[in-house]
Amino acid sequence: MFSVRCLAPLASAALLLALPAAAEEAVCAPVAKVPLERHLRQLSLDLLGRPPTMEEYKTFQAKGSVTAEDVRQMMGQEPFYARMREFHRALLRSNINSSVNGNGDYRVSGTPLSFAGNNSNALRGGQSQRCDGEIAQDNCKANPQDGHSLTPTTCRDAQGVPLPVSYDYDTNFYQCRLLDPASTEPELKYADCNALKASAAHGKYVNFCDNRYNSTAGKSVGYLCLPDPAKTSTNVLLPSPATGVITAWVHPNPETNPNLKQLDRCTFEMGKRVVNGNEINGTWLPQRGCVQRDGYVTTTVQPYWSVATEPVKVCAVEAQNRATNPYTGESCETGRFNSDRTCGCGDKMRRCEITDVHTARIASFNEEPLLITDSVVRNDEPYFNILTTPRSFVNGPLSEFYRQKQGVSIFSVKAPADVATLPAVPYEDKATWAVYTRDNTHSGVLTTPAFLYRFPTQRARVNHFYEAFLCKHFSPAADATLPSPDDACNRENNLSKRCGCDYCHATIEPTGAHWGRYAERSALFLSPEQFPRLDPKCRDCAIAGDTNCGGECSQYVMQAFDGDGANSLGLLKTYLYRTADEEKNIEGGPQVLVKRMMESGNLERCTVKRVWNEFLGRAMTTEEQRMYLQTLSQDFAKNNHSMKGLIEQVVMSDAYRRID
Repeated sequence: MFSVRCLAPLASAALLLALPAAAEEAVCAPVAKVPLERHLRQLSLDLLGRPPTMEEYKTFQAKGSVTAEDVRQMMGQEPFYARMREFHRALLRSNINSSVNGNGDYRVSGTPLSFAGNNSNALRGGQSQRCDGEIAQDNCKANPQDGHSLTPTTCRDAQGVPLPVSYDYDTNFYQCRLLDPASTEPELKYADCNALKASAAHGKYVNFCDNRYNSTAGKSVGYLCLPDPAKTSTNVLLPSPATGVITAWVHPNPETNPNLKQLDRCTFEMGKRVVNGNEINGTWLPQRGCVQRDGYVTTTVQPYWSVATEPVKVCAVEAQNRATNPYTGESCETGRFNSDRTCGCGDKMRRCEITDVHTARIASFNEEPLLITDSVVRNDEPYFNILTTPRSFVNGPLSEFYRQKQGVSIFSVKAPADVATLPAVPYEDKATWAVYTRDNTHSGVLTTPAFLYRFPTQRARVNHFYEAFLCKHFSPAADATLPSPDDACNRENNLSKRCGCDYCHATIEPTGAHWGRYAERSALFLSPEQFPRLDPKCRDCAIAGDTNCGGECSQYVMQAFDGDGANSLGLLKTYLYRTADEEKNIEGGPQVLVKRMMESGNLERCTVKRVWNEFLGRAMTTEEQRMYLQTLSQDFAKNNHSMKGLIEQVVMSDAYRRID
């Protein structure tokens, strides 16, 4: 079977005169089309991801052709929608597995459930240190770990905050050696700490005899912990008092101001944070050189990720569910909760996570934009609704995450809608997705956590938008030059004006402003109510030289690097160096950008190119662009931007059916 494709020659009159007479006519070349069976196979593989069945071969052989109606029937099947989800997964690069690190500082694990990250420094005095799993917090006096030395006097303070119930000497400062009657070292030749205590020769070390868990013995056994002789900071320390039972180790020359002046015996007492010479009640500082452990509690309140019914052992600090520190009033609903001994993981452990929870959230965020694109294609809506629709979906992990206000730790995300309107899907139901409507700050896939985390800066977001939906890349002109290193233009902080950078950033900066209300390196929407354009408090802190300002001004300009910056202290960072038009882009959001690009026709042309590349396995040639691009783009627009309609035209085209 052949069709005829005629290529009218485009040449100047002089060239035509120089050609043989036969060349003056249009050149008509026969174009071979694939046989019916091969066309059917191509369609089935491309649309459904599988070869045709024998029954399908027979059916189409009897019909004699594959029609547009047959293509539409294929595009109504589930394998086609799965195929399109993978197309959009690649287009959107919807994978944030490496974009959001599983920060262990918010993760609980083990038995009892416990923090085991950097935050345990603030809670217990050592990195990756857990609570005491052998001592019940509220029965801390019954079986003290180091009864030969000290016994706890109280298990909780007046507000019910768990206090240390046991302690261990920190091996960053001490060398801890196992007591063993068979040891060749005299100070270690004891069965336990009580035996050492009774010794006339070595009883002076009783305060530094530490019962600690030994995995080989499967229980706590005695260790003698003395300042580490292998470390220069501790090998100079001397016992105090010089005779009798030792209570501390001190530097012989404290007037030289060494980093380590003294190590006191470990106790159950914790220090307090000092501000302007005053101790702050409700803050705790673990004793230097000591790991001070809380005990465990047994709770029948199941963690949100669990379907079990049996009681759960949880470290006493982590088991708390306060909303604020009862002493300082500081919120526990922010990322600081994990280093405040009064906060804990909250009701049903909602502020914390386990490894499986983090994995499930990542997987769910990855799938959300694909559900949005699927709904648009499946319902044959205008294709660019994928960039503007407020519609989205939640499954169990996302429903629990948003409804229980779990965005206080690793994921900086606010609920995309009023939590009262969010579908209630049980956490364990990962495969069920419920549709809902996000608030008007959202714009299709462009404001999903998957997109915002995958492309963490305004520049990255606009760069991918241009690449994926406009088929354009940012690169300087071929004849672009850089100024000399001494040119003052190199020191211009505004990249849209800096020489050499302005080739790209004159477009990137104003276009990236459309994501200006979404924080960088997170998916947090910076609402005007909570994050005004100018914050007087942040400005006053910055002028006073307090760039931290209580940790409340991280989104604001707090340091000046040029004249503009000095005049912008306290300004929301996204507004720095902005023109009036760019500020409109910030407030308009990505929806305004999509509308502008729709008017240009660039979205249609790029989508045609991408569909062509997807189904023909290669980019359009120059000749094919001349023959097909404008027609397909115009038809795509006239057909209400139907993705199915565009695919139908491409797979029924001569180019698709041609034998290469």
